[in-house]
Amino acid sequence: MKTEELNISGSIPSPANLLPGILLAALVAVVAVMSAPFVARVFPIPAMVIALLIGIALHFIASRPLFQPGLAFCVRTVLRWAVALLGLRIALGDILALGLTTAAIVVFAMFATLASGVAFARLLGVSKFYGALAGAATAVCGASAALATSTVLPNYPKKAADIAFVVVAVNALSTLAMILYPVICTWAGFDARTSGVFLGATIHDVAQVVGAGYSISDDAGNAAVIVKLFRVFLLLPVVVGIGWWLAKTGSSQSDAKVPVPVFAIVFVILCLVNSFVPGVPALAAAYASLKPVLVDVSTWGLLVAIGALGLGTSVNSILGLGWRHIVTIVGTSIVILAVALAGLLIAGL
Repeated sequence: MKTEELNISGSIPSPANLLPGILLAALVAVVAVMSAPFVARVFPIPAMVIALLIGIALHFIASRPLFQPGLAFCVRTVLRWAVALLGLRIALGDILALGLTTAAIVVFAMFATLASGVAFARLLGVSKFYGALAGAATAVCGASAALATSTVLPNYPKKAADIAFVVVAVNALSTLAMILYPVICTWAGFDARTSGVFLGATIHDVAQVVGAGYSISDDAGNAAVIVKLFRVFLLLPVVVGIGWWLAKTGSSQSDAKVPVPVFAIVFVILCLVNSFVPGVPALAAAYASLKPVLVDVSTWGLLVAIGALGLGTSVNSILGLGWRHIVTIVGTSIVILAVALAGLLIAGL
């Protein structure tokens, strides 16, 4: 079966060549945001997943050479800086308040999940790159982590299809977890705070973490969001770690060195800015005005990037992935659930 993949390598073409693809991806993002409230009446699907699905449906248009340079620019450059701006959503003070025991449980669960992604991939005979994508998306923050991880993976066959599959799968699993995991909290006898820690440590996407946490109580919701943001904060070491692993195994785009993504460093710098600048009187007011704008830029950047990814992915390429891909990402989801649950029960939090 022949599949079409979006080429996301190479130098940046002229602005005139970029414009058609960028405009098409932006149009997909706008339609996704506008349609999200109506779709939510039937089923709660995030705008990011809607953008991906619309893009895939329009692949027959986007496959024309006219759109390719702009779509590649969105998936490569727009994506990286949108991820970098996510750092503005995290404050170190909230993360430090978690305590060492909670942080250790979360970090260990994340590491076990990343390792399991590669292990499941090898066991089932699928690409280790897909295993890295599935592990990172499950361990960190769903679709955003999958997109960030894709920047350090080589342009292997079916890469775009793998990313698209992971994005859809983690959203579906997160929605299922939002419904079922609060029941597990009750079964385990967790109080509100521990329930929030469990939900924040195990559910993939931020939106479903919020939904599950606040369905229990405000205290559970607050704890869930803080733990989830801690996982997002660890996006830099996860991406760099995957890049290092690929370089050591001779599988990266630059086998001679360990890639250090500039966007991920900017992500951490912006975390620090968001943690300390609001406490500086001379800068607080200006920062309070600028931050919402930059957060919106990040949100729209992610939407445009994932719309472009969908536009570059054919339905046939996703359908051809098979059951092994499903088992891999379900397996990583079970691992993070089991490790986090065991850790909290043993620690008696």
